Parts: sequence; C-alpha cells; structure tokens
Amino acid sequence: MLDTLKTWLNDKLTGTSERHDLAHLPAPRALGDQRLENLRLIVLDLETTGLNPAKDKVIAIGAVAIDRLAIPLADQFDLILRRPELDIRETVLIHGIGPEALTRGHETRDALLHLLEWMNGNPILAFHSDFDRRFLEKALRQQLGYTQPHTWLDVAELMPAFFPDARERCKRLDNWAEHFHLDIAARHHAAADALATAELSLIALREAQRQGVVTLDDLNQKLRYYQRLKTLHRM
Repeated sequence: MLDTLKTWLNDKLTGTSERHDLAHLPAPRALGDQRLENLRLIVLDLETTGLNPAKDKVIAIGAVAIDRLAIPLADQFDLILRRPELDIRETVLIHGIGPEALTRGHETRDALLHLLEWMNGNPILAFHSDFDRRFLEKALRQQLGYTQPHTWLDVAELMPAFFPDARERCKRLDNWAEHFHLDIAARHHAAADALATAELSLIALREAQRQGVVTLDDLNQKLRYYQRLKTLHRM
C-alpha cells in the first residue's frame, strides 16, 4: 500500500508547478465546534539540516492523517526534497539522508504545493509543534510566497494534558511511545515519527472524548488550561 502511494506521489510530482494556482489552494480551517469524531487532522514531522529555522532548511516531510479517529494508512505523505546544494555533513548520521537522496529528491516548490493540497487546510498536529511550524512556514513563504496561518496543536502538550500522571517521566516522543508500548519502526525518519505521533495523538483524542472533550475548540481550551497550569507551576 505504501509503495503504491509513493509511486502515485512520484508520478504526481513529475509535473510542473504551473498546474497549481496558489490563489485556489484549500484555505486553512479555523478552530471551532467541529466534532473530533468527524475531523481529518494532519500529523506532521520534518527532517531538517539543523535546529535553527533562521539558517537551516527542511529536507524531508512526513505526514499522516487522522480521519474520524482512525489512521488510514493510505492517507500519508512521505517525501525527500531535492536540495543538492545543502551541506548535510553534520546531520546525516541523525536522519540518514545523504547527498544522493537530496539529489534525487522531489522539487521543493512542487512538493510544498502538493503538501498544501493534500493537507486540505486541516489542523496540524506535531510533537513540539513550534519547531515544525517555524520551519514549514519559512519554507512556504520563501518557496511559494504563501503566508496563510494554519491551526497547529502541540502533541507534546496534548499528552500530559490528558495523562498528567505520566508527565514527569515522559518528556520526549520516545518516552510516550514506550509508556503506551508503541513500536517505532525508525527514529529520525519523518514518516515513521509522524506515524508514531499520530498513534499517540489518537490515544489522546480518545481519552479526550472519554473526558467530555468532543470538539476541536474544546480540545484547544483543554490545551490552554494545561499551559496555564504549567506556567503557574513554574512560578
């Protein structure tokens, strides 16, 4: 199934970006009373040349959809970008993406256009979402002149908000995956990390429903409440 999807994406991305109209891309969806059980959410993970969005670049995009509180394995996005000019010597041992892969990757502009189309304006989840948000927004702005703000939710805060008893010992994605006995196929691979984050998100969303959090706005309010509590504990 995944091989078929990658083949389809490869065929799609061999076209030129002229087929796309930036003005008619799906508009980002705002927070509202959409019920969690009816939502399609995007779980995103990026591989980059470093940790500084001011100077480092996105080199791979992995994303998984959560659709109606399920993870359809055919609804994924997994691409390495064509960026042969980048120096990845300091990070290649972390993400395993070498110069040859960056030479054979997909054109960055086309990949980002297809990502926006595939996301369809749906809210985005990521583990430590501020990192991915800043990198993606920079790439979209530089490559496409695209500046529309999407709704982002941080899974690193979503998990302790609904499972506070595990908060102290679960700081990283690996910790939460181990806590819930999830098997992560490969770390620092965008698609694998996105899938692991999606599985954790689904656990949190089902717990949210059990606690009476049933809409996207309810979920956002829960996260804001958790953030306030976290700030108070630091004082």
